[in-house]
Amino acid sequence: MSGHYRNFKTVVYIPAQVAAGLTAEKLEKDYAFFEKYIGLDKVYLETHRGGCDLKEEQLEMIRDYLKRKGVEVSGGITATIGDFPGAEAGKRRIFQTFCYTDPAMRDRIRKITEYAALHFDEVILDDFYFTNCTCERCIREKGDRDWVTFRRELMKDVSENLMVGPAKAVNPKVRMVIKYPNWRESYHFDGYVPEVQRDIFDATYTGTETRSPRYADQHLPEYLSYALVRYMENAWPGRNGGGWFDPYECWSSDRYLEQAYLTAFSGAKELMHFQWADLVGNPFVTAMGLQLDKIDTMLDGIGKPTGVPVYLPFASSGENHLEMRFGMIGLPVEPTPFFPKDAKKLLLTESALADPEIVEKLTSFVREGGDALITTGFFKGAEGRLRSAGLIEAVYTGKSMTVTRYQVTGDPAGCMDHKEPISFPVIRHGNNASWSLLNGGDGDLHTSLLLRSAYGKGRLYLFAVPDNEADLYRMPVECTDVLKRVLSEEIYLSGTGCSIFTYDDGSMILYRYVKGDLRPDKVRIVTRMQATELVDCVTGQRIPVRPRVVREDFETQTEYVAEGFLTPGAIGKYKFR
Repeated sequence: MSGHYRNFKTVVYIPAQVAAGLTAEKLEKDYAFFEKYIGLDKVYLETHRGGCDLKEEQLEMIRDYLKRKGVEVSGGITATIGDFPGAEAGKRRIFQTFCYTDPAMRDRIRKITEYAALHFDEVILDDFYFTNCTCERCIREKGDRDWVTFRRELMKDVSENLMVGPAKAVNPKVRMVIKYPNWRESYHFDGYVPEVQRDIFDATYTGTETRSPRYADQHLPEYLSYALVRYMENAWPGRNGGGWFDPYECWSSDRYLEQAYLTAFSGAKELMHFQWADLVGNPFVTAMGLQLDKIDTMLDGIGKPTGVPVYLPFASSGENHLEMRFGMIGLPVEPTPFFPKDAKKLLLTESALADPEIVEKLTSFVREGGDALITTGFFKGAEGRLRSAGLIEAVYTGKSMTVTRYQVTGDPAGCMDHKEPISFPVIRHGNNASWSLLNGGDGDLHTSLLLRSAYGKGRLYLFAVPDNEADLYRMPVECTDVLKRVLSEEIYLSGTGCSIFTYDDGSMILYRYVKGDLRPDKVRIVTRMQATELVDCVTGQRIPVRPRVVREDFETQTEYVAEGFLTPGAIGKYKFR
């Protein structure tokens, strides 16, 4: 990969309004800033956004200057627009997205596309390429279809006949790229159809901006910057171009940087910094420049990302982002839109219920020797079918219990009392028909938090997800370790507020998020492979490994454990030997 870094390109996006206001002098000064701090490999130069269309003379001035500097330049389009002569007025459109049933707007988007394709051999669509219009024309054309079906069919037509088709007609060499936003769980509500559009567009791109999860409207776990890229890579193998993040609602430099770290760890080919005007002179960018070389070095020679498969079918939602919260407590996960029938381990959340054949697939997976963990959201939606299939006899009661005490079953030292209250759903099960590996209770009553059933050659686990899913972070580490032992095939990180990113060459990257208690925290890196030491691939430090026997129910297994400290914001690359 040519450019300033060996493992990724650094990219900046210039919106149309910003581009329209750039003078030659300002462009030169801004370029010098980016080149000094992050090294500028590529720019996406937008030709349309809202009411702004970039004039050809201005486009050529910016494009030609950047090319003389050795910067690759591609085009961009944001499919938003206000009212204009000829279009029907008064449409209530969130973010001013196009109404794709309006003839004038359809003609307008086609011309916008052709203009961009005439000037660039690659064009990316910003993540407003969807529809939420409910005008009278849309209502009539929807007919008796629901909004999801109507919008999915409409955007397939738009993609083929108003976007990619016209672009390639004026420039057969053009590469059309669709960027998907960070709200995967809602794609189908607004007409995004990645399972269809992958046969229309040449490539995809991924929104990896998570901002400040506690306060930003979407409440996205930080791990999304990694997990969503992995999901889109599995959806469009080899055609996921990069990850796109921004500085908005990032009230510390660490929060901004974490988006880039995780995007890079996911294997993204480009790190897209949005956007030009808000980054020039921004101290976040100066800090980024210091870190990119470190990340690049860590990624040298690294393998393909690995993790516990999480099945998230296309057009699915439910317990949204829960798999990412597992990633935030030290379990590497690998989301995929395709059922991973050849895996050894599997995690299913409520989203998996979008597959009408999921119970049949799950039954076959477990019967043939797989271990699957289902959440209470999944269980609630498939309870009757699961019992009919003979996978489990448990009952979802609809009640909740406030837990202040935990017990790891079979561990004499596994009792933890006087903990901060957390509310869990109550599962009733038949004693000895299934077995509880983890209990939670208060007073003289407890409920199973992790239940195991056997079926055929495999096992089915049911996890009672806290009513507030973020309370997963507040559970005692000894309890979440039970979850990780059940799900991990080889390696997990014993800790919380930290992630481990694993790769098929045996490498792992550890990171502790800058949130909560800002101090070093002791963690354990655990593997089931026989090992004698953990090697820091950057410093060469060798950390001794000790074996330990873990008993769960009537089974024992040997784990190999290395202990160390993780400092907030610090990144490390390691291998067991």
